Amino acid sequence: MKIGIVVPFSWSWWGAVVEHAELQAAALEALGHDVRLIMGNDPPGQFTRVLHPRVGRHDEPPANVVPVGRSVIVPANGSLPNIVLSPRAFGRIRRVLERERFDVLHLHEPMTPAICTSTLVLARTPVVATFHASGDLGWMRFGTPLWGFLIDRVDHRIAVSERARTSQQRWLPGHYDVIPNGVLVPDEASVGDREHRIVFAGRQEPRKGLHVLLAAWPEIHRRTGLRLTVAGADPLAVRLLLARHRVPDAGIDVVGFLSQDDLTATLLRAKALVAPSLGQESFGMVLTRAFACALPVVASDIPGYREVLDPAAAVSVPPGDGRALVDAISDLVGDEGRREQLGRAAREIAVERYSWPGIARRLEGVYEQVTGLVRGEARAA
Repeated sequence: MKIGIVVPFSWSWWGAVVEHAELQAAALEALGHDVRLIMGNDPPGQFTRVLHPRVGRHDEPPANVVPVGRSVIVPANGSLPNIVLSPRAFGRIRRVLERERFDVLHLHEPMTPAICTSTLVLARTPVVATFHASGDLGWMRFGTPLWGFLIDRVDHRIAVSERARTSQQRWLPGHYDVIPNGVLVPDEASVGDREHRIVFAGRQEPRKGLHVLLAAWPEIHRRTGLRLTVAGADPLAVRLLLARHRVPDAGIDVVGFLSQDDLTATLLRAKALVAPSLGQESFGMVLTRAFACALPVVASDIPGYREVLDPAAAVSVPPGDGRALVDAISDLVGDEGRREQLGRAAREIAVERYSWPGIARRLEGVYEQVTGLVRGEARAA
């Protein structure tokens, strides 16, 4: 089957939906499908530096990525996604659809302009849509009257969690299957022989709670002797955050954006992942990514994480409570037997619930349902 995965964001900037789409494409290709990723891309240069004052990836996108425009930062739902809003995207998407003749299109965040809404207008083939965001989704108050009718072009709706489903139902009533985000599971992951290190992986957005962890870091470092790796966040922004909170950088390694392989290697070496988010999360992909690497998690007890947090593999703390964070991390790394036990359980949970081969087979079943095609058949529309 020829599958077009449509993402309204830029390939050049790390984010959970972009990561999800890339791993989805790889998993579907492993099943023998022909997959393209239709999304934004921001080539390096002065213009990109002006529009995006943070670190991204500026090499050439993979061959299966079809760029359709530059992006801009648009504050939404407590985040700063890089969305393609250029009207030129409409013509580019039309040419891509005419050339590629997909059997099915799978849109992520389908109500987001301009890539996804343009695709809904132009598509003449079955459409599957995955909804990731949760919370108030206040921007839909303006979007629904303008282009909410396009939801009728979607043949099958998916939400990544019950929380995401409930949030979307408020604005776009209908049936949603819940299919969680998949996770990249390394072939091997030992729970022992780890560096005395914890990891934060995420963007430098207030909702991610990095400032809470950094404020607590001097006491964590004093009590445990741990080192902290900060991955995914712009190094300059992290340095400014440290200065603002007058936190010394002793024991902190700021590594910026990491590739999939490098992030996996980082998680495989650490003793725990810390996710001190304050809210506005819909699933918690970073948690399952840690689980896959046999890495226990210390995370905030927030609605978006509760479907993933399992006491067999994780320790939860009240959001924004630095003292609780210090105690939870210190207690976890101070008991190696317990830490390894949680790591083994985490790995089992990731394999059983979130591994991409299983998720991809579920998606394949959805595609067969909406297209009427089965393996070995093809229909270009």
